Amino acid sequence: MNYITTTDLRTKSSELVTALKNGESVKLIHRSKIVGVFKPTTDSPKILTKASIEKLKKLAKDLNLPQLSYQQREKIYRKHMMEKYGKSLS
Repeated sequence: MNYITTTDLRTKSSELVTALKNGESVKLIHRSKIVGVFKPTTDSPKILTKASIEKLKKLAKDLNLPQLSYQQREKIYRKHMMEKYGKSLS
């Protein structure tokens, strides 16, 4: 699959995805003119490493946020919703 029309995008989307997974680039045609190109991404998903997890834990500790129970969070949330929308909220 080297090209796909804008009309075919609805019906041939699975073929487009398959072509992109195979590393092919696909040209997009609209009214007999090439208007764009679909290219597969080259970015690999970022994997969490032990070092990045430790860095995240350190940042969370540096924020020094208070520990809240679920009941406390619910109370704060309900208060905010009442202030924002009033008593008619069910």
